[in-house]
Amino acid sequence: MITIKTPEEIEKLRLGGKILADILNELEKFCQENYLIGQLTTMDVSKKADQLMKERGVLPAFRNAKPPFPTGLCISVNDEVVHGVPGNKTLKAGDIVGLDLGVIYLGLYTDAAISIIIGKGERVDEMLAESAKKALFAGIDKAIIGNTVGDIGNAIEKNVKDDGFVVIDDYCGHGVGYSVHEDPSVPNYGEPGKGETLEEGMVIAIEPMISLRTGETYVDKNGWSVKTADGENAAHWEHTIAITKNGPVILTE
Repeated sequence: MITIKTPEEIEKLRLGGKILADILNELEKFCQENYLIGQLTTMDVSKKADQLMKERGVLPAFRNAKPPFPTGLCISVNDEVVHGVPGNKTLKAGDIVGLDLGVIYLGLYTDAAISIIIGKGERVDEMLAESAKKALFAGIDKAIIGNTVGDIGNAIEKNVKDDGFVVIDDYCGHGVGYSVHEDPSVPNYGEPGKGETLEEGMVIAIEPMISLRTGETYVDKNGWSVKTADGENAAHWEHTIAITKNGPVILTE
């Protein structure tokens, strides 16, 4: 069931989303400043995320999902598309890293993700990460009252294809607010005018997940990490958006 949030709830989501965005910015700095030591693991980054969430008074949304994710932060490296489980993998220059975080603040959930290049990366990986980000904002531009989720997905897919990359179509965006995953699903592809109609007060997470050459994926033996079938790199960007009479409002910036 699609839920409608009140203006008061959207304001609370904006406050939580600001905290979330600040944490992601801090995690990006933490990665870039500490990978040179040569011993920065994805678990180190996860523990830093836990520390920052505790300091800022928010709870980890993914640990409170059903089923619960093993950690508060998803960190996906190179061929991992999404849901990467932190562990002993060491980050190195050139890695493309997706940092995906959800938080609970004042009882409400926000969700966001960024893709960064550790140090200096290959030009194609920089273009891949930038394409996912650009596609996200193309989708956000379509998040207006009266449009549909198909309008959002079509804009995302067109931007990604025009850049020469491929949309991962097995995973998608979603409603968010009262829980980390709600209706409607928000695919990264679609036909204009198709799917659920956007209404004032809806809150959705738009999240392009794209790869270099294939949209095919598989789930790693850990039961969580989604990887590209061909082993090529992937990128992921996400914002939580409120549908308002004044247009889309990004709550996680």
